[in-house]
Amino acid sequence: MAIEGKAAEARQPRIRLGMVGGGQGAFIGAVHRMAARLDDQFTLVAGALSSTPEKAQASGLELGLDPARTYADYRQMAIREAKLKDGIEAVAIVTPNHVHYEAAREFLKRGIHVICDKPLTSTLGDARKLKALADESEALFILTHNYTGYPMVRQARAMVANGDIGTVRLVQVEYPQDWLTDAVEKSGSKQAEWRTDPARSGAGGSTGDIGTHAYNLGAFVSGLELGELAADLDSFVEGRALDDNAHVMLRFKEKDGVRAKGLLWCSQVAPGHENGLQVRVYGTKGGLEWTQKDPNYLWYTPFGQPKQLLTRMGAGAREEANRVSRIPSGHPEGYLEGFATIYAEAARAIQAKRSGGKVDPAVTYPTIDDGMKGMLFVDACVRSSKRNGAWVSV
Repeated sequence: MAIEGKAAEARQPRIRLGMVGGGQGAFIGAVHRMAARLDDQFTLVAGALSSTPEKAQASGLELGLDPARTYADYRQMAIREAKLKDGIEAVAIVTPNHVHYEAAREFLKRGIHVICDKPLTSTLGDARKLKALADESEALFILTHNYTGYPMVRQARAMVANGDIGTVRLVQVEYPQDWLTDAVEKSGSKQAEWRTDPARSGAGGSTGDIGTHAYNLGAFVSGLELGELAADLDSFVEGRALDDNAHVMLRFKEKDGVRAKGLLWCSQVAPGHENGLQVRVYGTKGGLEWTQKDPNYLWYTPFGQPKQLLTRMGAGAREEANRVSRIPSGHPEGYLEGFATIYAEAARAIQAKRSGGKVDPAVTYPTIDDGMKGMLFVDACVRSSKRNGAWVSV
C-alpha cells in the first residue's frame, strides 16, 4: 500500500536542502517548504532567502536556520555549502524568473541538485545556456510543474498511454484566474509587480506564469509533442506590459497516424475563476476530463458507454496513481500533496544518485527538457501574436 511505502522511505537519511528566495512575504517559497516537509525526505538547513541582507537574516531566523548558514547572496551560499562536510545536497530556487539561470548555474557547476520553480528562466537564451549546463552536470535538475503530481493526473496519463481512449485526436486545456483583472501591480502587490514586469518575468505574462502550466499538463497527459501553434495574446489592463490573456490553437506532431489538434486558454483577467485549471483529452475510443477544483476525481467516457467517475485509490485506480497517493480514498488530497509528489519523486532520484543505485523507472518528475519546452511555447506564442496570430513552428 502506498502509505506503508512512505513510512519506509522516511527512514532514509533526509536530504539536506537549501533555498534561494522564498523569504518573508513570498508565496511560493512557503509552498515549496511545506511540500518538501510533507513526506519527511528533506530538511532545510541553509538559505539565501532574500536579495536584501537584513530581510534574508530575518527570514532565516523565522525558519530556525543557523545564522551562519543564512546567506546574503546565492553565490556565497553555493561556494560555502559545496565545501562543507554537511553542506546542502539540493537547492530549491523559488525566486522571480530572471534569477533562475544565474542561481541554478552556481549550484549545478558544484554538483548540487537543483529543484527550480517554473518557468525555467526569463529568456530563451538563458534557458538554452541552463540546459547545456544541466546536461553536462552530474547533478539532477527538477522543475516544479506541480500539477503533474496529482494522482488522477498520473491516472489519466497512464490510461492514455495504455490506449484506453484510443489514438488521441483533441486536447483542450485551460487555466483561467481573475486576480489581475485590475492593475494590482500598481497598488503594492509584490507578486503582481514582478509577474507583470518583462525584466523579471520574461516575454510572457499569463503565458509564462500559468500558460506554461497548462501546456505542460496537456502534453503530460496526452503524451504528445507540440509542432505548431497560433496565438492571440492580449494585455487588457491599460498600461500592462505583458499579456494577461491568451487563446492558443495547437497542432501536435503526428502520432499513430494522427496529428492531434488542441486549444489552450490562459487568463488572469477572468472574474469568477480563482484557479480554474482543467484538461480534457479525446481519442478514437473515448475521453478523459480532469479539473483541479475536484482533483481526486477523473471522468472517463468510453465512446458509446455511460460516463464513469474514477476516484483516487478507488476501483479502477492504476498503480501510477496509487503510488503517489498518501491517504485512503474518500479523504481528499489537494494542491500541497500534488506539489509534494514532485519533491518525493525528486527525493527518490536524489537518494538513488547518493547511493550509486538506479532510479526506479516509475519515478516521474519534470526535467530541464520540460522547462525548455515551456520556454519554446512562450516564445512561439509571442512570435505568433506579433504576426496577427500566424501559425509558427515551436
